[in-house]
Amino acid sequence: MRIALIQQSNTDDTRANLEKSLAGIRRAAEQGARLVILQELHTGPYFCQTEDTGVFDLAEPIPGPTTQTLSELAAELGVVIVGSLFERRAAGLYHNTAVVLDSDGRLAGRYRKMHIPDDPGYYEKFYFTPGDLGFHPVDTSVGRLGVLVCWDQWFPEAARLMALAGAELLIYPTAIGWDPDDNAEEQARQREAWITVQRAHAVANGVPVAACNRVGFEADPSGVSAGSRFWGSSFVCGPQGEFLDQASTDEEVCLLVDVDLARGEAVRRIWPFLRDRRIDAYDDLLKRYRDT
Repeated sequence: MRIALIQQSNTDDTRANLEKSLAGIRRAAEQGARLVILQELHTGPYFCQTEDTGVFDLAEPIPGPTTQTLSELAAELGVVIVGSLFERRAAGLYHNTAVVLDSDGRLAGRYRKMHIPDDPGYYEKFYFTPGDLGFHPVDTSVGRLGVLVCWDQWFPEAARLMALAGAELLIYPTAIGWDPDDNAEEQARQREAWITVQRAHAVANGVPVAACNRVGFEADPSGVSAGSRFWGSSFVCGPQGEFLDQASTDEEVCLLVDVDLARGEAVRRIWPFLRDRRIDAYDDLLKRYRDT
């Protein structure tokens, strides 16, 4: 199956950002993609660099105008689309939500980001309520998709639970970048850690992983920090963590990758990690920390 990752830069112009995404989806479909993945919060800048109540005006319901637009395009092109939106569930209740539009335009499912960071430049707890839909893959015409979002990618538990529910592919819409004030060595360590942990999810679970990140510099609206330079590097790896392809750190690109979803079966036969899990001995994983 050919999949496409749309790595793009964003501005304050919501309509222009969406049009760029739609154009990328069309290019991907023209080149044979059956699944197209968009980056986290692809209709706007990464607004979580600062806390501003006015930003809540950007949120929209699901279904809503953007899901409708993506639905119509999915049906027109016959492709599955994974989008990422700022969901308004109710007044004062918002989520960072991924949506999956099937190839007939149907809203096949949604995933509300479960792990919410609160770090310098990533003040997401101000905006997003932790997800309450759990870790459930979405069945589509191209397979069962384990859709997670950005900060989720650091947690092996999330990947494992998706795999245990039959996910054939793990997908991470992402917005992560460098602090321009960090030195080159620290920037390299952070990017490599991000890549490594996701490749490990592929290995541990015997499934391919696709991570779609944004690219370009976005200033901190408050002027407090040096902003963020998103490092792109969108990639797809196979079920043994092997790179199938990776985008650059500084260019907008439609990354097209052919993925053999059936290969996970062969890999799990030689590395049967799910078989050998000691589920009788993992109770302490439900604790925050083992104090004794």
